[in-house]
Amino acid sequence: MYGINQRCIYISFHFFVLWCHAQGENHPSPNFNQYVRTQGAVTDQLSRRQIRVYQLYSRTSGKHVQIQGKRVTATAEDGNVYARLFVETDTFGSRVRIRGAESGRYLCMNRKGKLVGKSTVHFLHGNGKDTYLADITKIVLENNYTAFQNAKYEGWYVAFTRKGRPIKASRTRENQREVHFIKRLHTGPPPFPNTDQSKHFEFIQFPSTRRAKRNRKSRTSS
Repeated sequence: MYGINQRCIYISFHFFVLWCHAQGENHPSPNFNQYVRTQGAVTDQLSRRQIRVYQLYSRTSGKHVQIQGKRVTATAEDGNVYARLFVETDTFGSRVRIRGAESGRYLCMNRKGKLVGKSTVHFLHGNGKDTYLADITKIVLENNYTAFQNAKYEGWYVAFTRKGRPIKASRTRENQREVHFIKRLHTGPPPFPNTDQSKHFEFIQFPSTRRAKRNRKSRTSS
């Protein structure tokens, strides 16, 4: 009788272990990549918006990206005023907005993948008929180049031809040379007009006060 009870306990425990294992298989493991992608797109409304200033060197054209009015090309020389870009971000991830420092226009992409500079834009929540989206995802590639993908339409990249003309984003791929860029510092004039690096430091002499004269006389008399 004791042996039969022991066997029943063993069989019951075995079935319990199998049931727990089956329950674990029914719950799939969480998608960590999806979690990172979702949290990276969350807007940080508490911290200050980060703004970086640099140029984007196109691997294909050998020139820099410039936003000149509505035209967006990759034909600017190093240090060109229109090649100076403000790269803004207010999220925890790599989503940015590129704005021309001289023109004040954002680098935008419409639903057809056309690049254009716009002063009034819609961000990722915009749903207009001809919405120009300014949100771009910055991706650092394995070859150390940087690609800029449309934040709404995955697989659409900012790209330029050898002559610096924009390419329709729907025809681009990540492994194409046309979508590869290098971030470079702007070597143009300083941002503030009163900055003069060649001017030497000068001492300013103020007239002596009565107290200073009195202390000087006391020192000489002693």
